[in-house]
Amino acid sequence: MQSSAYSTNPPLPDRPVPVEGESRLRVRYCECDPMGVAHHSAFIPWFEIGRTELLRAGGVAYAAIEKAGVFLVVTRLEVRYHRPARYDDLLVVVTRVSGGGRARVDHEYEVWADRDDGRGKSELLATGGSTLACVGADGRPRALPDWLRAERHAPAPG
Repeated sequence: MQSSAYSTNPPLPDRPVPVEGESRLRVRYCECDPMGVAHHSAFIPWFEIGRTELLRAGGVAYAAIEKAGVFLVVTRLEVRYHRPARYDDLLVVVTRVSGGGRARVDHEYEVWADRDDGRGKSELLATGGSTLACVGADGRPRALPDWLRAERHAPAPG
């Protein structure tokens, strides 16, 4: 019954979509000011990388979800900056599904500098959160595909 809400059936993951993941990236020159400090706006795409990589880890590309007429739009976004990121820093972006509902999914983020040459998270640079609402191609709210709902990821009681 749910498939009638979409232009085509949304793709199904071929393995469980994780509720937490880590993405590694380097601060690029174009993301920095003349002093080599990453601009505050650079953190937003890093959050997006984290979200899309969680989907990819479940075997689903966000592009395929949009092709089916399912769009996830940002309705809330917050960032708290703790320390600067600098040009060529290796970063670890931790992304967690933190909640949601029938038509929305919430995420939390941590951005860490890896000052140990790829061995870990050594300095917390920023934390944040977002809410994504599910809409159809017409821009109207739609239910999330069942497999994407946060309550599907909730730990079992007991």
